[in-house]
Amino acid sequence: MKLSAQEEYGLRCLLQVARRAPGPESEPTSIRDVADAEGLSVDYAAKLLRILRQGELIDSERGCGGGYRMARPAGTVTVAEALSALDTPLYSTEFCEGHAGQRECCVHRGKCVISPVWRAVEAAVNQVLSGVTLSDLISAPAAPANAERAGSDPARPTNERAVELEGASRGK
Repeated sequence: MKLSAQEEYGLRCLLQVARRAPGPESEPTSIRDVADAEGLSVDYAAKLLRILRQGELIDSERGCGGGYRMARPAGTVTVAEALSALDTPLYSTEFCEGHAGQRECCVHRGKCVISPVWRAVEAAVNQVLSGVTLSDLISAPAAPANAERAGSDPARPTNERAVELEGASRGK
């Protein structure tokens, strides 16, 4: 499974908004501030923020003091919701139509033994992502940039939620 650049950068932009403009009463954060914080072009950040607004995760305010703020508290927005707003599902019913070979319909239609595996993978991934909120990510301490050089393990979880997530990713 691969995350798209749109999902990665979109989630990062959403986290910037959640940190800077956490609710309807907060001052909005500008596209430029989000773009600068994430090292993105203003145009690309604007595109991602527009997608997130259309997904009803953030609200926008026009004008010279305008920008973006969270539509609801970060603790109620899951990573699954954010990724769903940013891109297509991991596995969709249209997937098989795109893999029909030279035929119009897949030769395994109705008797496919592979699609249940993809559905199960998607369900497992969604279960994990639905259990992680933006607040969880914001409150998780980041691994130091020089963690590898200092001899510490950058993959080692740094908080209780990260420990749960690491265990889930290893099937424990």
